[in-house]
Amino acid sequence: MATKVQLAQRPEADELLGRSPLAALVGMLLDQQVAMEWAFSGPYTITQRMGTGDLDAHEVAAYDPERFAALLSEKPAVHRYPGSMAKRIQQLCQYLVENYDGDAAKVWADAATGKELFKRLNALPGFGKQKAQIFLALLGKQYGVRPDGWREAAGAYGEEGSHRSVADITGPESLARVRAFKAEMKAAAKSGK
Repeated sequence: MATKVQLAQRPEADELLGRSPLAALVGMLLDQQVAMEWAFSGPYTITQRMGTGDLDAHEVAAYDPERFAALLSEKPAVHRYPGSMAKRIQQLCQYLVENYDGDAAKVWADAATGKELFKRLNALPGFGKQKAQIFLALLGKQYGVRPDGWREAAGAYGEEGSHRSVADITGPESLARVRAFKAEMKAAAKSGK
């Protein structure tokens, strides 16, 4: 998969995200209630703390849950809610082991349509409709995974030239544009528009 991405805005973390489908999925899973770059740096931090060069779904799924939660809780914590996120990451890895032989790329490798890929992503533990659409847009826009109808299946996140989500981050400038868009949406929601 080796793709050049700048989601974490840290070269070593981005390098992992560019070559590891599981790291990209885990980063997306962590992307809630923390800064996007922090979420997407999480997989790298986990590999460093586990002492592995990569994330392995079999290894993460089999890891002692208390030890895995402690690993995510070490300072600085991988997420604002390290315990619940540790559990979610392990559930995701267990699901990948049971349904895709532990290979995250198999989730999208043979998806014939965007609709089918959305359905697979939406079935992942911790992935609801919005997260599945954002990850689908990320796969299409930055990883070259473009089954027929992928933009439509990704909804507004699949729009070309948009700056709505992590799918649109290609560097510091686009990160600032995505942040501005999110701030506008939050302000509009608060004012009831």
